[in-house]
Amino acid sequence: MTDLTKTFPKGHVTALQGIDLQIEPGEFVSLIGPSGCGKSTLLRIIGDLIQPTTGAIEVNGKTPHQARVDHDYGMVFQDSVLFDWRTVAKNVGLPLEMLGWDRARRKSRVEEMLRTVELQGFGDHHPWQLSGGMQMRVAIARALSFEPALLLMDEPFGALDEMTRERLNIELLELWRRMESTIVFVTHSISEAVFLSTRVVVMSPRPGRIAGVVPIDLPQPRTVDTREDPRYFEHVTEVRELLRGVGADQHGSVLAEEMA
Repeated sequence: MTDLTKTFPKGHVTALQGIDLQIEPGEFVSLIGPSGCGKSTLLRIIGDLIQPTTGAIEVNGKTPHQARVDHDYGMVFQDSVLFDWRTVAKNVGLPLEMLGWDRARRKSRVEEMLRTVELQGFGDHHPWQLSGGMQMRVAIARALSFEPALLLMDEPFGALDEMTRERLNIELLELWRRMESTIVFVTHSISEAVFLSTRVVVMSPRPGRIAGVVPIDLPQPRTVDTREDPRYFEHVTEVRELLRGVGADQHGSVLAEEMA
């Protein structure tokens, strides 16, 4: 994306300004910044849910609209957005139904995805019978069911308790390595961004600009021991200092207390 700007007509609010960012295939890039800085807006522009006001953007060498038509990406939101009247299996298989997969092929793929997210045996359950963490795993399985090249995730673990969140962080990295997808991930947590990412993009308060990009050189696979690595704490400090530089701490919107 090049010189991307987004202004909302109502109130003439400029959410994003002068965004220049290139994400390479296979990267795990996190967007972090104060509330209202436009990180979710940027994710939605990539996903063709809203249109930029000015600037250029390509997704896999195409317009975002064409990438959506070609099913190049899946999306996962903070709310798992599951249909309570459909079973877990039918929720996971919904994109495949829409793509016209036949029943046998769809069933095989759904079973594979439920094994992948360690929910085998729960296909006949309904979402309301699952914990929040399990519901999020269903949402991830659904988003990955058709093997998109790009996965867009908007604070998917924000509402979960810390233990569940850390466990799902590790599970997400396992899926990312196995599927070889590109992930763009929005978070308010410095520790989560550093643990997950190959790069962390720090954004300024509105109008959102890129204040800095922190490459994360922690070895893979990452485990619970990664959070005790001195290099991990160095990266956390680097991201925090960038956020302080753009005034994020004054907004009180970045969850950094666990890194004190």
